[in-house]
Amino acid sequence: MSTAMEMLDSCENNDLVDSSQHFKERAERNRQKALLLKKSKVLTHPYATSENGESIKGRSLKVQGQRVIDSGGGFLIEENDDLEEQLLKITTDPAPIIVDSPHCDECQEEFKDSYLLKTFDLPVCDKCRDSSGKHSLITKTEAKQEYLLKDCDLDKREPPLKCITRKNPHNSNWGEMKLYLHLQIEQRALEVWGSEENLLKEKESRDIKREGTKIKKFNKKIKQLRMQVRSSLYDKTTKASHTHNFGEDTYNEDDDTYTHTCISCGYEETYEKM
Repeated sequence: MSTAMEMLDSCENNDLVDSSQHFKERAERNRQKALLLKKSKVLTHPYATSENGESIKGRSLKVQGQRVIDSGGGFLIEENDDLEEQLLKITTDPAPIIVDSPHCDECQEEFKDSYLLKTFDLPVCDKCRDSSGKHSLITKTEAKQEYLLKDCDLDKREPPLKCITRKNPHNSNWGEMKLYLHLQIEQRALEVWGSEENLLKEKESRDIKREGTKIKKFNKKIKQLRMQVRSSLYDKTTKASHTHNFGEDTYNEDDDTYTHTCISCGYEETYEKM
């Protein structure tokens, strides 16, 4: 019984020794963490001062076994590196680019921003903007019809013309219409056709061709109507009782018709050849 008690006391003593050793190791770890935390606070405040009131900027420090120099700018430089070379590697935000303000094409005054400059790249201030006159808008369809321009002239030729989109006022379900600056459309037309005289000649030539096509279509419809009227007046009973035997055709230049006469009964018929 005494032997068992001795063994129990021995185990308790060993546990106490192990527990004491564990607390000592834990305390040492906490002390090391506190030292590291103190060093980190010093490094994160490069403009801090030492205990005697002197600045630690430029002082040599030892971090993780390596000697470094406090630059005073919030970062550390290796002691064996050139300080000036390291500072040149620091990147900062680029300085803002100062651009001269544009001048208005109308009043020649300097301005910062305007609707025409922002929308159509036209340097005209808002005071000189003439929405109902010089700076009016024109639809893409009107620009193509009035100035004989193609889609490539507006969107592909350099520089492409800027435009704005609006809902169709006639029907909101239709596609959006594109609006261009009338002044820029006129300038683009001069680039394409060379001069205003060339543009007018081309418009006249196309008008003449268009009128000629209309006249041809009209004459064709008239001939079709004449043929329909003459076929309705033809006496089918006479045709059934007698078969005409027409002779040679005679051409009438005045009304562009042909006439032939039946050899048997003398019936004369005038017609047009399609």
